[in-house]
Amino acid sequence: QVQLVESGGGLVQAGGSLRLSCAASGRTFSSYTMGWFRQVPGKEREFAAAISWNGVSTYYADSVKGRFTISRDKSKNTVSLQMNSLKPEDTAVYYCAADLRVYGSGSSYSTSKPNYWGQGTQVTVSS
Repeated sequence: QVQLVESGGGLVQAGGSLRLSCAASGRTFSSYTMGWFRQVPGKEREFAAAISWNGVSTYYADSVKGRFTISRDKSKNTVSLQMNSLKPEDTAVYYCAADLRVYGSGSSYSTSKPNYWGQGTQVTVSS
């Protein structure tokens, strides 16, 4: 079992930055690919970024590539998402996820449905 708790959301102006953190508990955390997804009301939850179990590989949706950076700290059981150059269209509830597979290559990725989700944290970017 893995439990995920997000923090770091809030209100920021366009062009600003936020850092989301996800604290994970559970003995198998270190063996999972971890990810961040986001969802706005009325739309499906969408993939934003993911990182492999060993931190070597990272994956980004085209919409966030070059602006967001995902990282993990195994010693602290945390996964972070540094979000820079934020845009109003980045406004969403952001969810941490664990135990997923990433498919595709280059500029287009899809994922399996993660087995574990956090409760979500709101990010609001004002124009």
